[in-house]
Amino acid sequence: MQVIKHKSQRVGVFIDTQNLYHSAKNLYGARVNFGAILEAAVTDRQLIRARAYVVTTEAGDEKNFFEALNKIGIEVKTKDLQIFMGGAKKADWDVGLAIDAISMAPKLDAVIIVSGDGDFVPLVEYLQTNMGCQVEAVSFGRSTSLRLKEAVDEFQDLDTDPRKYLIGYAKSGNNNGRRRRSQPKPVENKE
Repeated sequence: MQVIKHKSQRVGVFIDTQNLYHSAKNLYGARVNFGAILEAAVTDRQLIRARAYVVTTEAGDEKNFFEALNKIGIEVKTKDLQIFMGGAKKADWDVGLAIDAISMAPKLDAVIIVSGDGDFVPLVEYLQTNMGCQVEAVSFGRSTSLRLKEAVDEFQDLDTDPRKYLIGYAKSGNNNGRRRRSQPKPVENKE
């Protein structure tokens, strides 16, 4: 089914910053260009709100990053990194992102979740069934849950043009800029 996109369609963008950051770092050794992703996600539609969910670290070095997001029109919601006895750390915005998407859904025609996290599948289904929203996901396909790809009305794969969506990405050799991984040797067909 083809999704409907038109200029008067009201769009909300909810960005799982940690998910995209780690995907870009692990897949490409690069940083995310959130401005390019926001532009590609919204296209020519009416952006009602774009919100990024971020975690502040102990060092607090994120101030410039937060300011950069604000300058491109992305509202930042922060949460402190939790450190438990024994040194375990936790930083999770899934519930906060879900609550905001549900709260804003009556004012939106399309909800765009910028994440590859399969934990958002129940949110997608709720927004589609109970709120009547078109739900789209934007993420790096190779690190995106298959269940999420199947649940959304449209999936936009950032892997199709990594140069456009990454900062510090250098395509090298014939591995398309991806880190080399040991590959099994091809087996010759002797028939």
